[in-house]
Parts: sequence; C-alpha cells; structure tokens
Amino acid sequence: MAGSALDTISDDEARARLVDQLLADGRITSPAVERAFRRVPRHLFAPDDVSIDATYADDVIITKRGPDGRATSSISAPWLQAMMLHAARLRPGARVLEIGSGGYNAALIAEVVGPHGNVTSIDIDPDVTAQARAALDSTGYPHVQVATADAETGRPAAAPYDAVIVTVEASDIPPAWIDQLAPEGILVVPLRMRGNTRCLTLTRETNHLIAIDSIVCGFVPMRGAAANSVTRRALRGDDVTLCIDDPDTQALNFDAQTSTLNGPHIEAWSAVTTPPATSFDSLHLWLASQPHPYGQLAVDRDRAADLEPQNWVACPALLTDDSITYLTIRRLDDTAWQFGARGYGPHAAPLTQHLLDLIADWDRHHRNTPGPHIAVYPNGTIPPPTDQPRLVVARRHSTTAITWTTSRSRA
Repeated sequence: MAGSALDTISDDEARARLVDQLLADGRITSPAVERAFRRVPRHLFAPDDVSIDATYADDVIITKRGPDGRATSSISAPWLQAMMLHAARLRPGARVLEIGSGGYNAALIAEVVGPHGNVTSIDIDPDVTAQARAALDSTGYPHVQVATADAETGRPAAAPYDAVIVTVEASDIPPAWIDQLAPEGILVVPLRMRGNTRCLTLTRETNHLIAIDSIVCGFVPMRGAAANSVTRRALRGDDVTLCIDDPDTQALNFDAQTSTLNGPHIEAWSAVTTPPATSFDSLHLWLASQPHPYGQLAVDRDRAADLEPQNWVACPALLTDDSITYLTIRRLDDTAWQFGARGYGPHAAPLTQHLLDLIADWDRHHRNTPGPHIAVYPNGTIPPPTDQPRLVVARRHSTTAITWTTSRSRA
C-alpha cells in the first residue's frame, strides 16, 4: 500500500487529478475506461515506499528488480494502460487474458468487462502473482483469476479469449497466444523489432496477423521460455552500451569498437528539420529497417555528455566492425531542430553520408504517411514478395514483416 507522510494530496484527489489529466490529454476516450480509472485504487497495488503523489503520476512504477538492478516487474504508465485498454476493444462480458501480472491492470480490465466478463492474469514470477492475488482480493476483485505460468504457454483453461493483452516486452509471438485467441479476437503486444519496441494491436487476416495500430512504448523484458534479450556491448565502460537485436549484426567482430568513441569524429547535418515537441518515431524504425548492420546506443547523460546522441536511451546507429555513426540533433531556433549524423572510426565518412541519405529518404517518402505496414506470420507462413523497402524479423515462432509504402502503394 503506497503512502507517505510527505504526501500533499489524498488518494481520492490524486486519482481524480490523474483521470482528469488522461482525459485532457486524449488518452482516455470512452466512459467505460474512465469509470475504471476512477474506481480502481492504484495506490493499493503499489509498493509501500511509493508516495501517493508518485503512485498517481502518469508514469511507470517499478515493483521488483533483479539481482542486476534491472526492473523485472512494474505497473505501467497510466497513459499507456488506457491506450492498451482502448486498443483491445473490450466490451461487457468479454474474456481477457493478461500476460504479465501485477493486479492493477487486471482490475482495470475487470471494471471494463463487467461482472459477466472473465479476466485471467498470468506471470512467471510467484512473488508477483502472490502480490497481485492479495491486492485484487483486498480491493474487491476476487473474481479475477491469477496464475503462475510461463507466458509462452498462455492459459488454455479459460480460452478462447476475446483479447490477449501482453504487458511485458516480447520479441516473438508464441503459437499459444494465437491458438487461444477467439476468431475475431485482438492481440495487444509490445513487440520488439530490431531493438524498436512498438505496442501493436494485432488482428487476424487469413493466415497471419496485421497491426491496425502501433504505439512507441517500453516494458520490462519477458522471462521464461520466450525470453530473448538483446546483446549488449560496452563501448566506453558503463558510460556507453551498444544494444544489438539481430543475428547478422551480432556476428560482426566489435573488438575494435571498444576504443572507437574515444577517437576523433565527423559531424554532418541534413536539410531535414522538425518542430519542437513533435514525434518522429517512425524515423527510428525506418533506420532499423535498412539492410545494414544496426544497433542502438544507450548513453549515460552525465558521464558521456560529449557524444550528444539524439536519444540517450536508444539512439539508432549504423555500424561496421570498426566504425559507428549515430543519429544526432541540434536546436536551430525556437521553431526547429535539425537532424544530423556523427561518425567515429575509419569508415565514418561513408557511414555518415549514408545516414544522412536515409534521413532524406524518410523525409521525402515516409514521414507524412501512416507508417509502415506491420504483419506477423506464424511459422509455416511467409510474407508475400514486395518491391517496397522491408525489414524482416525472423524469430523462433514467427516472422514479422515491416513494409514501407508510399501513399501510392500498399503492402
């Protein structure tokens, strides 16, 4: 139970303020979801050392960490929970499987589907499911089923489900999730594609799934049989980490990269700009979609401020075994920021020019489109051929195809 002597507001007031903010921001768009957020006491699902103010902030709450200090369980940010509830198209009486427990989100789902609905929440960690069970019981949701199970197997006992909502980062779509989904069901899943995680709303189309919506997001990674973590390489001690999420790039010998960022660099700027506070997340996925060794840089803002990446947590980078070029950005004035590239190593010049060319291509052909067509093909099915740019992410159970089309063509 969250609470602190330093709280400046009651839990009822804090909850009302949060819901009002979510409504004003357009995150909550239905009376059913609004009612759920107003009724479920989020603070009763949070750890004891989290204040009421922090509990009802529009931010994630870490509920458990592993031995390495990395989060293994959390309560997702309210804005994202609200959007996932809308994406699942829940209705009264629906049957829902939540993969990745904690209790709070399951309670929200239970409110939306009502007394005639069925909610099952599973997690691989018995500590997490025990805490979820206790919190759900104490807050009036004993009818929500909670089980300790591996995400890869789903929960066949209560299938089929009208919606499967995954609240951990997945890199693959296990067959059980599709098998346990009703014919017209919806799968909402944060899927990692070459390092870029998007919360996809997936529906069936003949022999595969298609994404009808996509949201940039971040979740704790999946554990158990479906775990598939990215490869991390230290480039400047703990100050800079290179994250790689595809076998072709992982096969490169990066021994020479450990000192590359300590050498001289070149910097070049494109003609492409963006207004302040404007999303350009499709640029990241576009850069990841290229047939070129690719990774993402995680940079310590305090200890490696000289690198100036566009994104300090996951900055797109093009690679060779001895050179690296990454996306950067600078403020021109109050109305515009300019995209650029910074390169290190003996092949920095061609890498930097290639990155600038890709930025220009994105701006010219893909920036003002709805985004790429994303489809997931279970094993035994293959994406149809296309003459459009495409990233194919092959995993153990499925293949994801991210196809970039212009306004004049579709995948």
